[in-house]
Amino acid sequence: MKNKLIPFLFLFFAACSSGVTDKKHESPQYDGAPVYGDAFITAIASDASFLNPILASDTPSGAVNAMLFNGLLKYDENLNIACDLAESFEVSQDGLVITFRLKRNVKWHDGKPFTAKDVKFTYDILVDTNTKTPYSSSFMLVKELEIVDDYTVKAHYEQPFAPNLESWGMSIIAEHVFRGTNFNDAPANRKPVGTGPYKFESWQTDQKIVLKANPDYFEGKPYLSKYIIRIVPDSSVQFLELRNESLDSVDLTPDQWNAYDSFFKSYDKYRQATFSFTFLGFNRLRKPFDNKDFMKAVELAINKKDIIDGVLLGTGIEINGIYPPQSWAYKEIPKSEYDPKKALDILKSIGFLDIDNDGYLEYNGKPFDFTITTNQGNKQRELSAEIIQQHLKKIGINVNIRIIEFSTFINQYIAKREFDAVIIGWSTTLDPDQYSLWHSGQTAPRQYNFLSYNNPKIDKLLEQARTTFDMGKRKKMYHEIQDIMYEDPPCIFLYFPDSLSALHKRFRDVKDFPIGVGYNFIEWWTPRAEVKYSFQE
Repeated sequence: MKNKLIPFLFLFFAACSSGVTDKKHESPQYDGAPVYGDAFITAIASDASFLNPILASDTPSGAVNAMLFNGLLKYDENLNIACDLAESFEVSQDGLVITFRLKRNVKWHDGKPFTAKDVKFTYDILVDTNTKTPYSSSFMLVKELEIVDDYTVKAHYEQPFAPNLESWGMSIIAEHVFRGTNFNDAPANRKPVGTGPYKFESWQTDQKIVLKANPDYFEGKPYLSKYIIRIVPDSSVQFLELRNESLDSVDLTPDQWNAYDSFFKSYDKYRQATFSFTFLGFNRLRKPFDNKDFMKAVELAINKKDIIDGVLLGTGIEINGIYPPQSWAYKEIPKSEYDPKKALDILKSIGFLDIDNDGYLEYNGKPFDFTITTNQGNKQRELSAEIIQQHLKKIGINVNIRIIEFSTFINQYIAKREFDAVIIGWSTTLDPDQYSLWHSGQTAPRQYNFLSYNNPKIDKLLEQARTTFDMGKRKKMYHEIQDIMYEDPPCIFLYFPDSLSALHKRFRDVKDFPIGVGYNFIEWWTPRAEVKYSFQE
């Protein structure tokens, strides 16, 4: 699952990374002039949910939407805020007004012009309480979105909002496509019309999504004619297809990463640190998961080193907080203590006892077990669940594991809060504002605080930090948030995984930017002699 403002990066590459690349193309790398044609074929483990960036909260949907839509702003290759659909922007001295001047040469995929009306419509949809979106919180702080003329808008804020520029990386949707429809169920949620470098062509559920190059894209037509996303749930099948060269890129599991060089000569591999973390989260609407002592006991019973060494094979780091070391808001927090005896003592103090001496604890005199649910297609999460299951068994807690297809997992279990515990991950943006993840006001269906975490001190600090422009003061607030979460954790943080991926060598002009490989995808091309796929235009 992702927060927004991840530009033209794909599921298999790390957004906003500070990565280390094992092998990379040197640029420029020309075999003659760039030519149009060929296709890029990748695989994801689960199908998309919505090809609508306002509604989509899952990674598969985000990977596709990133090629179909644009925001007013984006991060550039060096991690600086830059223009996208906006030609320029100005922030008033008091930080309460942002003026966006829009590009005039932008067309929607159906040929209609992009104008200020589309920006206003997007804003109105985001703040409409009937819209099932997790992204509304940043826009609720906008007092008014004013249309000055067809190509100028002003966002007026009630109070300063520090992540305001980043929030305008939210993809803009077309007024003429959605006006008069039931937005949450509109046909365009499956047949999107965007402004991005690729246009929608087809979607075969649970099989593949096909996009085609947009000849009218305002930054120039992409050289690669097709962008094809196949749904391949099993990572071992993806790996086999990589060996057969029927895929151009995939995410690699840690074991595949380590075995990689034995098999492939036609691919480069990439390893990059990410702004992503994986966690074990409990549904606090159910008992005893609302008890922070229960959370502490479970964490004490889990040896995270077993997960880092046994699951990630060293391709990631243990975490105990919400920010990775490369974040400016990061504070070093003591690593989790592994102490099963202390864990058992805490559980006994809150009503857990093995009354019938069968090796499993009862809770308040009744049999107790819980289920960890995670998504199909992520072997690391499945293996992590198994390790946690074994660790908790040692202290007498009976744990079940349920593996669910990703879209069902998100839409039926997460959105409806039908779970005891989940193993899942977040990919966050560069700005450390995580209001939407942990604030108690963000617990409605499809909002991101699906764990129902509620800490008034955290709420207040999240509110203050996002209205403070002074980075030093914000940093102190985020450090305090991490201190409080150490005592009252919203979840059990497990690890920051590295992004591990493979990419076919036939693509030219692949560059390893600070933001990550894939940022300049529209410039990738293959020499005529190496074109693998041909299409009738």
